[in-house]
Amino acid sequence: MVFATTPLYALPVAVIYLVLWFRVSSLRSATGVSFGDGGDARLLQRMRQHGNCAEWSAFVLILMMLAEGMGTPAIWLHASGALLLIGRIAHPFGLLPGNAGHPLRYVGNGTNLLAALNAMVCIGIHILGL
Repeated sequence: MVFATTPLYALPVAVIYLVLWFRVSSLRSATGVSFGDGGDARLLQRMRQHGNCAEWSAFVLILMMLAEGMGTPAIWLHASGALLLIGRIAHPFGLLPGNAGHPLRYVGNGTNLLAALNAMVCIGIHILGL
């Protein structure tokens, strides 16, 4: 099986993941904290931005690969992929200390949830033979 659609989103999401990793790594170097956050709020924030990206990206991309492998039409994969990408771009800017209700945090979480649900429905349709 050759995947044609999912990689179009996996690549930019991987770039975002690496940028977020670099931000954590560079701040670790600057602060001398090799494990945990060392009580540094900026490091904790960057760690959660990176961690959230890892958690959601892997989950949604796996669902997309399964859906694509089952023959889901590309338009539905593009819907999940675009939502994932929007969420991965928005979320780090909305994950701020002292502001749990930042609009970009809601955009990030909401679009990723919709991306996952869309892919899950696509998989369910194939499982049920609809």
